[in-house]
Formats: sequence, structure tokens, C-alpha cells
Amino acid sequence: MKILDKYLIKKFLSTYVFAVFIIVLVIVVIDFVEKNDNFIEHRAPTKAIFLQYYANLAPYWANYISPLMIFISTVFFTAKLASHTEIVAILSTGTSFRRLMYPYILGSSIVAVFSFFMVGWVLPKANKTRIAFENQYIEDKYYFADRDIHMAVDKNTYAYLSSYDNTSKTAYDFTLEKVENNQLVEKLTSRRAVYIDSIKKWQLYDYKIRKVGILKDQLTIASGAVPLDTAVNMFPTDFENTKNIHETMTIPQLRKQIALVNSRGAEGVEIFQIEYYQRFATPFAVIILSLMGLIVSARKTRGGVGLQIAIGFVLAFVYILFYIMSKGIAEAGDMPALLAVWLPNLVFSFIATVMYFTVPR
Repeated sequence: MKILDKYLIKKFLSTYVFAVFIIVLVIVVIDFVEKNDNFIEHRAPTKAIFLQYYANLAPYWANYISPLMIFISTVFFTAKLASHTEIVAILSTGTSFRRLMYPYILGSSIVAVFSFFMVGWVLPKANKTRIAFENQYIEDKYYFADRDIHMAVDKNTYAYLSSYDNTSKTAYDFTLEKVENNQLVEKLTSRRAVYIDSIKKWQLYDYKIRKVGILKDQLTIASGAVPLDTAVNMFPTDFENTKNIHETMTIPQLRKQIALVNSRGAEGVEIFQIEYYQRFATPFAVIILSLMGLIVSARKTRGGVGLQIAIGFVLAFVYILFYIMSKGIAEAGDMPALLAVWLPNLVFSFIATVMYFTVPR
């Protein structure tokens, strides 16, 4: 590694860290002003506010804005180098523009690897602590209030319950139906079903089981007042506050959750798929946007760095808009989650490639 590479990587990382630090600091201050009344109303301990909430909120936002901050910081410090004729001096020594990209690729790769490790395993645990704090001291206490819930617990098995009490983990008027070839083959009904944590099963009270035989008149009916232990692909977590729950899952947990939802044949898998694919797309976005920032700002202009920085902000805004639109379409089920997550990266890679051939050599 040459001295020039070390110099550029140092400038690259220091500018990025400084930009992220300033933006996160502003976000934390604004968030504190906004939520201070909630802290006072719910009597949140000062230690918990800083150690459980803001200590986990800061890295969340730092990672969330990483791709954009690395793009803007790259534009900022590269445009400054270009305005001081440093880029021209580097290229005049015989260094090709492609070779100039090497320290940018290396620097962004360091950030990308660190980002992947954070979003894959570290931040989900931090988000779990942060969201638990929010549910206790910021949000109102959660009660499951839906009625007449229908749920596919397997591809051929369907559950129904009239209501659910998430405090006692009790489902009322519970029904479980098994269907084969569009025909009902078994139906279980129970006045109430209680989830027992020690055995991780549901205990059914006042239950009846009806099995439909091959012949029309062959019915098997069983009833009993003694609790029946049964394993159902339904859990109390299905009725808890699921707001931002995908952010609390590691990559392996997301993979299992996607498999679970698919096994039930239920809807709502898109949000977990988007989160899963985003964990892999974000590190690549860091590299793509850093190279694009170099291409945008490497040319020296008479007007100074202002125009280049403005172009950088416009492109950053377009990227955000593009990402939000594609994500919204994917959540509605109108676009595959994998395509929605990677589409902004693919489009901006194409734009960066086209812009690369316009840079003076």
C-alpha cells in the first residue's frame, strides 16, 4: 500500500466518521426533545434512558444512514481535493483514474464489512433492548384487541379464535381445522386454550374433536373437560406487539421466521424478506455510493465545491426516494422483495458506470 493510499483512506474514513457522528448527535438531541415528556410521564430512570435507549439508538441511526453519509462525505472531501488541484496532481504522475479508485474501494469495503457484522448480529440485540424500552416508557401498554382471528398455522391447517388475552396467554373459542383436497377431515373446538411456557404447548379446555371418515356417516367424536396438551404452530408472540419486530432478529432468526411464515401459508412475509435481503444489500450500497461519490466530485470546477456537493445531495435524495418507493411496492406484494431491495443498487451502479466514462482521464 502506497503513502497516497493511506492518505486517501485516512481522509475517507475520518470524514465519514465525523459526518456520521454529527448527524447522529443532531438526531439524538432532536429525539430527546421530542420524547422528554414521555420520559417524565412514565418516570423512566435516567440511567435507563441513556444506557438502554440512546446507547442503542445511536448505533441504529449510524448504520441506517451509513450509505448516504459515505456518499456525501466522499463527495465533500474529494471535491475539496479536486479544488486544491490534488486530484490533477495525482493523475499527472501517471496514476490512472482506475488506480485512484483503489483506496476508495478499500475504505468503503472496511465500512461495508463492519456494517454487515453490525446489521447481521450486533444491532438486532441492541434493537431488542431499545424497542423494549420504548414499549415500557414511551408507547402505551399494548393489549391485543383484535376479534375473530383467522390464522393459517400450516398449509393445510387453519386456526380460529374469537379473542385473545395477551396477559394470561389465553385464546377463547379456539377452533383448529384440517383440510385435505378442499375437504374438511378434522375439526377441533375448545372453549379456551392456554399457552403453558414450561411445556411450550397449548392446553385445551372443554374441547371436542370431530374426525370425518371416508364414508359420509363415519364420524369420530371425542370430548373432555380435562385439559388436552397439543402442539400447534401458533405462539403467544403472534399476538404480541409486532411493531419493528423484524429489526430485533439476527440474520439466522430472520431466515427461520421467513420459513415459519411460509410454512403457514400466511401473508406478511414480505416485511421479513425485505429486512433479510437489506442486510446483504446495504454493505454493497456503501461501496457503490462511495465510488459514485468519487466520480461525481473528482472533476475540478470553476465554481468551487458547492456545485458538486449540491449534486451529491440531489443524488442522495433520489436514492432515498427510489428506495422508499421500491420498498413500499414490495411490502404491498406487487414486487419481489429481492428485486425491490437490490433495484436501487442496480440502478445507481448503472448510473455510476455511465458517469465513469465521462470523467476526464
